[in-house]
Amino acid sequence: MGVAGAAPGSGAGPAGSTMDRDEVDRALGRLGAEHEAIETSLLALQDHAGRRLLEGAELTGTTRERWIVADESIGRLWDLFDAYTDALTEVRELRARRRWPGREDLVELTDRLRGRRVTVSAPPGFIGLSVDGPFRLAEEFTLEELVERMNGLYAASLDVVVTADAVWSALPARIDLLSAELQRTRSLAHAAGVRPGEHPAGDELEAITGELTILRAQVISDPLAFWRPTPGSSAPGGGRPDTERYDGAARALDDIRREVEAVLQVRQDSEQRLLRLRDVLSRADRTLAEARTARGEVLAKIAASEVPAVSGPPTALQERLGRAAEYRRRAQWHRLSPLLEALEREAEEELLRARESLTAVTAPLAVRAELRGRLDAYRAKATRHGCAEDPLLVERYDQGRRMLWSAPCDLRAAEQAVLRYQWAVAEVLDGRAPGAGGEGGGG
Repeated sequence: MGVAGAAPGSGAGPAGSTMDRDEVDRALGRLGAEHEAIETSLLALQDHAGRRLLEGAELTGTTRERWIVADESIGRLWDLFDAYTDALTEVRELRARRRWPGREDLVELTDRLRGRRVTVSAPPGFIGLSVDGPFRLAEEFTLEELVERMNGLYAASLDVVVTADAVWSALPARIDLLSAELQRTRSLAHAAGVRPGEHPAGDELEAITGELTILRAQVISDPLAFWRPTPGSSAPGGGRPDTERYDGAARALDDIRREVEAVLQVRQDSEQRLLRLRDVLSRADRTLAEARTARGEVLAKIAASEVPAVSGPPTALQERLGRAAEYRRRAQWHRLSPLLEALEREAEEELLRARESLTAVTAPLAVRAELRGRLDAYRAKATRHGCAEDPLLVERYDQGRRMLWSAPCDLRAAEQAVLRYQWAVAEVLDGRAPGAGGEGGGG
């Protein structure tokens, strides 16, 4: 507030000297500009929307305490401004008496422009203590001191008004928008069966509703409690609204909205997901049944072989699948959603275990099939070279075939028979006498 530049008497030479006519006129020009700037600032403060809101609001806490002081300061500002206006008018009238003021006139003008000639009564209920000690009911100012006092009161009052207005402009509207979004989310949650006491998200929605109601009431009644000043800033209104609680509620509501949307998505695709689950569990059941059949075959056809046990059908998963279908019939989507996710994961794991069980059970049959293939492959090789009818080869082939095509089959003995036939074929093809290396040659 006010005009930047020299103080009223700053261009008048040494302190205590009498100002000349030009210095008086320059000082009056500065004082006039200062008066206009102060009046403009005071009128703007008087019409400020934040001040009008503060006057009509039921304030509490920090805002109430600071507004009481600021309101008194604004009233005091007008008293000081009136005194400043009267003093300036008197100086102007004194200067206007003569175009060329005499010595006595210049002394009087200098005293009025520089001296403590402005007396302002103390506000009601105020008792000031002077430097000398006695109580007084009025204060005396120079014009420069009066401007400094008004600038200080104006800055403090404006800070309260601007800060409150900034918080009121920012937070209540955002809280109202978030409350509207909250109501939409509550409607979706109700449709999805997400209700207080039945689902954690329903309880959280109630908590957010209460938090926003309390937050809005506190922002309206005590806006200055939601202001973060800028460190090191002395300008009125330097800082920003404190939105931490609002931001926390907005983040929580966003999380709940995503959870509710996921539940609603379950309502749309739950039938297909249940069908897929039944198919996966059916495949797991069939695979386990196949593994149990294969295990009986292995135990009957393969001797001295450790065959792992096969677990029973996934009855526990089937029961939970039935529970999921019941949730769907009752439209309990909030219960169905987590159950479906768990069932889908566990059903895939069950199918994988069934396949691994079948692989483990049928491993001996796979070994037997591999040995049969090796035996026939070496017989074919011997046939191509015209030595398949060699007596030793015929004998060893018959030994291996009897072992591999009879039940129960001793896989270890059958493997040795295949190896003996393999070695015999190699010896014949190398041109060595049959049996030269002995039946156990090579181990």
